[in-house]
Amino acid sequence: MGSLKKLLHKPSLTNEKSLKTLVENRTVYSLNNCELNLFETYETSQKVPLKFNDLVVTSMLRGKKIMHLFDDPEFEYLPGETVLIPSNVEMKIDFPEATKNNPTQCLALAIDQMKIQETLSFLNERYPKEGKGNFWKLDHENYFFYNNLELSTTINKLIKECMSTSITKDALADLTLQELLVRIIQSQNIRAVETNNLIDSNNPIVPVMEFIRCNIRENFNLKDLSDKACMSTTSFYRFFKRELGMSPIEFILNEKIKYAKSLLKNPNLQINEVCYESGFDDCNYFIRLFKKHEGITPKQYQLLYIN
Repeated sequence: MGSLKKLLHKPSLTNEKSLKTLVENRTVYSLNNCELNLFETYETSQKVPLKFNDLVVTSMLRGKKIMHLFDDPEFEYLPGETVLIPSNVEMKIDFPEATKNNPTQCLALAIDQMKIQETLSFLNERYPKEGKGNFWKLDHENYFFYNNLELSTTINKLIKECMSTSITKDALADLTLQELLVRIIQSQNIRAVETNNLIDSNNPIVPVMEFIRCNIRENFNLKDLSDKACMSTTSFYRFFKRELGMSPIEFILNEKIKYAKSLLKNPNLQINEVCYESGFDDCNYFIRLFKKHEGITPKQYQLLYIN
């Protein structure tokens, strides 16, 4: 949940002589259940419309776009970020900085609706969620998220399969599509957790997350947390990891770092005070973990907020 975004591998740009247009030049790789589109733009443009018949997973590879989607405020779209767009929804895109030397490149992976339904049915049947009426589903309200390591690894794998010439590419792409849908749902759940907007209040991990946040200075053990969820420790661990794609310990560390970031906005606090207030016993460990999450040290982070 740190602000560090995982970037995707960038496929080569189209040879200049092969470009059909300078705005959203499109290269298509078609498979049985999905279609990978690579779009490149080489000049500034405004409100370029784009729409697909299927659900589309889009991810920025190079450059910057401004997205106009639904009736929501426009937002900046950068590498390391993914946007999920339902079928037949028109997006409008600005390219404020695109030039021949600084093109934008974005992938749009259109996934067949039957494949999505088949995957969700498979997950609900084989890996049912705890809690009444709690199903595997895509959340179209929660359409923007940062790529974590698992999501970026899966998208990279899918790009490779789609661009491959192997005769097994459809079979491998199908398996990777299933994995991608799981990763997207987990990423949406993480995003919902970050914005305190979790999909389902009946979800047994909701009281656990509230308990962790209210007692952030404490050291938690798995037994305490699984008791809160009224589950065995094994079931709780498995369920938590399946729901968010991270273990309870990883979640706790993320929450402690998030709390530390809020404290660091106060320039009068010493780093060791922030460390102990956030529930860490060892200042060196805290500094190392913070840097791993945020890419900078706690002190450097604090300096960002000093006028």
